Amino acid sequence: MTLFGFGRPRPGEAERRRIEDWAREAGGYGETVVVKVNEIVCADPACPGFETVLLIMAPKTRSAAAKIAKPLAEVTREDVVAAISASS
Repeated sequence: MTLFGFGRPRPGEAERRRIEDWAREAGGYGETVVVKVNEIVCADPACPGFETVLLIMAPKTRSAAAKIAKPLAEVTREDVVAAISASS
């Protein structure tokens, strides 16, 4: 478990792990592929506000990013599958 502060789990850790598992399944990514899940706030008025970003880093391959225009807590399996498909 990743810790934030004084032994407390990082906010959104359960959602991050769930989304990472979905991304691994959707992309067929093995253990050598790093999947990072982050929630960002976009200040641009054209942005949806909160956005979930999946960063896919595979050996000897250019990193890919997939964006979902929702906060972590609202992301569904279908959102992840669509984002992974679009980034491939």
